[in-house]
Amino acid sequence: MLQYDNSAFYFFLLSMLSFYLIPSWYGILSRVYRILSASDKEIGAVTRTTAEQKKAEQLKKETKGLTQLLTRSFLTNLAVTVILTLVFLWLLYKVTSDEGQVNSFDPFTILEIDSGADSKIIKKAYRRLSLVYHPDKNPGDRAAAAKFIMVKKAYESLTDETAKENWEKYGNPDGKQSLEVSIGLPAFLLDTNYRNLVLVAYLIIMVVVIPLAVWTYYSDSSQYGEKDVMYDTYSWFHHALSDSSPVRSLPESLAGAAEFRTRNKPTDAGERKEIADLMQKDIKASMTKPKFNHPVVVKGNLLLHAHLLRKSNLLSPKLQDDLKYMLRCSNSLIEAMISVCKHQEWLNTAIQCIEFGQCVAQAMWSKDSPLLQLPHFTQEEVKHCENGKVKITSIKQYKELPDDQKKGMNDFTDAQKRDVAQYLNIFPDITVETRVYTDDDEDPAVYEGDLVTVEVTLTRNNLAPGEKAGLVHAPFFPFPKKESWWVMLGQLHAGKIVSIEQLSNPNQKVVHKIKFQAPPKGTYVFDLVIKSNAYVGCDAQVKVDMETKDASTLPEYKVHAEDAELDDEPTLFEEMLNANIERDSDDEDSDDEDEDADNGQAMSAADKKKEQLRKARQDDDDDDSDSD
Repeated sequence: MLQYDNSAFYFFLLSMLSFYLIPSWYGILSRVYRILSASDKEIGAVTRTTAEQKKAEQLKKETKGLTQLLTRSFLTNLAVTVILTLVFLWLLYKVTSDEGQVNSFDPFTILEIDSGADSKIIKKAYRRLSLVYHPDKNPGDRAAAAKFIMVKKAYESLTDETAKENWEKYGNPDGKQSLEVSIGLPAFLLDTNYRNLVLVAYLIIMVVVIPLAVWTYYSDSSQYGEKDVMYDTYSWFHHALSDSSPVRSLPESLAGAAEFRTRNKPTDAGERKEIADLMQKDIKASMTKPKFNHPVVVKGNLLLHAHLLRKSNLLSPKLQDDLKYMLRCSNSLIEAMISVCKHQEWLNTAIQCIEFGQCVAQAMWSKDSPLLQLPHFTQEEVKHCENGKVKITSIKQYKELPDDQKKGMNDFTDAQKRDVAQYLNIFPDITVETRVYTDDDEDPAVYEGDLVTVEVTLTRNNLAPGEKAGLVHAPFFPFPKKESWWVMLGQLHAGKIVSIEQLSNPNQKVVHKIKFQAPPKGTYVFDLVIKSNAYVGCDAQVKVDMETKDASTLPEYKVHAEDAELDDEPTLFEEMLNANIERDSDDEDSDDEDEDADNGQAMSAADKKKEQLRKARQDDDDDDSDSD
């Protein structure tokens, strides 16, 4: 009979614990290894200019050193893992000891006697144990009943010759068993003393623990959509954005994201006063009139403007931490804003969102000159470059000037000048080429309804062949940011969107294909807009001309006779279906014939005579009618 087996339960627990311990220890050791041995390049702490040194040092401080292991989540996971590891080792010791034999039948152990004991000791032990575990003395005790059966079997295997032979041969007094199984649960569950405890534990697990775990998982997972952005955030963006949202209103839209509603809620009067003072003294003049007065939105709007205006040093340490959290989430949230614009076909607003992402990466605002991206440049250096006969308003213009004519660096040290030169080599310089075609090799023209491909080739002229783009030079953005490009195809004057996609390929030359269905007959001019995700002033815009012809002018397609015949042939499914129908009809016919034969055999002689008389009478009637 099946019995509860402690050893099998140990093996079951070992298996379950291994599902948690193996990935947990792997995660712990991997994190320790990354912290202790990760290179500066792996964590994004690159210093191509001295302007990036502060950011690199902060990244090293935040990602390296044993102090990074002293977080609540890591320490909690470590403590749980260590405790479960000790339990795992104890269970491993139990299964490797004598107790680790699963479902083994040893009559001497069951009778609690030494192996090789004589028949007198065996009988004595059997009498003693049978009295102890007899069902009459333990009514309702399933553990005692199971023990009584095992004692009886153990006694038979040592006294009955057949049972003893079976035990010696097959390890079981009943003979060879096809499969030896037992229940992998502790034997104490059968003890009546623990019946109430087991029942309560079962109810708690089934009624409380499992439903709570399912509800917690569902409630957490159901809040997030693509790229781990909350559904409430998407709903907010649908409400806050429009087809004509200017870039100056986007900080307020971003500040209302659901990810910030708990963290950015002002906690005390002192924080509210600090926000109000900063708003009136330093930020409000550069901010558009707010549309929302919720404290969370007001605070987030203030923090983002402090970053865009490069005034984050005016914030208290707590507000700086809140701003850093917002900047950490900004990449995915701005992409979510662009996704909403794509869904709503707001091309101009999508472009504004991309430009807002550039401003966030470079800590610049809408009216600032792109020259502020140059290392060590401030408003004073920018004004110096914009004055004079030749006004320099872009980095591309500044780069083309001879070194002796580059303004704004009179007071710079040699190291600072080298930083500017290094940045000019890093700053992207792209060339965009396009080609429009269809997959038809015979006729290159585009007809309405065709699948059109616009092939976009983006070449980074600032990189050598085979070289890959590195991280974005953004010393004011506290996190590493990879260079990517937004490729948009549409019509700016109509706000129509054909495609918006982000290219993250770091190669020197990138080929991207945009496929869409050709519009009705006519001549179309599409706008192809290429924008960086992080740099200001290096975008490109190309016109894509396309003429669509009338599909009715195409030659009539004639189907070959053999191909037409193939259409009339049944498919494999139809053949199988017909075969089954024919088989069923044949079976029915055979059944009818068998039924008629059986009826004929079962017809008695009298019935046959009556049938003959009836037919003869019908023949006579037919003769009479003929004579008439």
